[in-house]
Order: sequence, then C-alpha cells, then structure tokens
Amino acid sequence: PESMTDRSYRAQILVLTYPLIGNYGVPSAKERDEYGLPKHFEWTEGISVSGLVVGELCESPSHWHQTQTLSKWMENQGVPGISGIDTRALTKKIRENGSILGRIVHSLPSPHSDYALVDPNIRNLVAECSVKEPVVYNETGSPRICAIDCGLKLNQIRCFVARGARVELVPWNYDLNSNNFDGLFISNGPGDPIMCQQTVDQIQKCLEQSNKPIFGICLGHQLLSTAIGCKTYKMKYGNRGHNLPCTHHGTGRCF
Repeated sequence: PESMTDRSYRAQILVLTYPLIGNYGVPSAKERDEYGLPKHFEWTEGISVSGLVVGELCESPSHWHQTQTLSKWMENQGVPGISGIDTRALTKKIRENGSILGRIVHSLPSPHSDYALVDPNIRNLVAECSVKEPVVYNETGSPRICAIDCGLKLNQIRCFVARGARVELVPWNYDLNSNNFDGLFISNGPGDPIMCQQTVDQIQKCLEQSNKPIFGICLGHQLLSTAIGCKTYKMKYGNRGHNLPCTHHGTGRCF
C-alpha cells in the first residue's frame, strides 16, 4: 500500500519483482497514528499508480491487519493490474532501456488496433496531485515548516511533527511569504521538473528575500537546483547508491 499510494508514482505502471505479491492483503485506510495520519498509506486519496504488474498474486492473504485483498482494493478504485508476468525479465528490459511507455491490455492488438501510448510526462502531474488549499499540522508546534506539496509522502509530515515542528502544507504554486515560516521544504513528486516553473519562481523569490534554510527531496531537490540555475535531465538509471557509488572523503568509505 505504501508504494501504490506514493504520488511520486502517479500515472506510472508499477512493476514489482518480488515473486509473491498480496499475501499480506491491504489494511484499513481508517486506521490512524498518533498524529491523525493514515497509518499504512502514503497519501489520503487512495491509489496513485495507474497500473500494477506482478509475477504471482495471492488471493488468500493472511495477516491480522488485512481488511481486503490487493485485487479487490484495486478493483474498487478502478486501477488495472496483471499477474503471471516474468517481472524480473521485464525489469531487465526496463533497466537497459530506461523508463519506457507501456499499457495493460486484455489481448494482443490486431494490425488495425489503435493502441497509442501516451507520455504522462507531458502533463503537469504535480498540479494534478498537489493539495488545492493549505493544510496545517501541529498548529502550535515549532519551528514553523512550510512544505510545498509536489506529491509529498505522509511520513515526511510524520517525521516533522514527531520532532515538534508545525507543518503548513501548501499547493505547488502557492504564493510564499518567508515571514510566515522558519524553514522551507520542497517535497518529492512525479513528472518532469520543467513543468513546475511556478514552484521554481516561488523558490527563487524566497532565496532573494531571506536566508532561511531550504531543502528538498527528490523532485524538490531538482526544483531547488533549477531555481539556482542548474539544468536537469532524466538519467537512464535511477541515481541510487548501487548504480553510482560515492566515496566519503573523510574516511575513504564507499557507499
């Protein structure tokens, strides 16, 4: 449920390589943590992915938290999935070719079928999934963190609030005023950062008007980099430690 409700995967087909999927089932979305946030999901509005590909699907889950099967959860939310796929072979193709366009269909296309592939990156996915109005968590907390919602995970709010912070979650194109916060956080999210020029403009305004700390995660870091003049491009392989190792200069240790 965490990956499937992660808005960074919006409009993407998620491929899972673990052999058996769904054996834990899906827990209740009504279960909340001590901060009032959904306990087992990364956002409040259901499934974010556009499709799911698995090797083997379990239809008889066994877990004390589960309230429904994975397939029933997806069916209720109108999200297609497919099983019986060699997902590790598929992952090797994706790894060698980079992220590729695809779709899930019921049968092989005939020569005259119209199975056009639509690139989700031409849409402003951040605008689609961002909150529409500001939301405040831990009203009396400190320091005051302004979080730009580009597709944020609920666990990020949880981490802030657990440390006593007040978090104001604002839309991706919100008119920022640096007098209203002690630090600016730019969240992760889906799609191409070039689509978020309004966010970049707001970050640049904050950089010019104050010296308050700013940090970003994933897409948020790309937007912060864009705001100071950097250019971004999509890498063939995701930049994770096992693909592009880095060395700590102080110790010589490689990560």
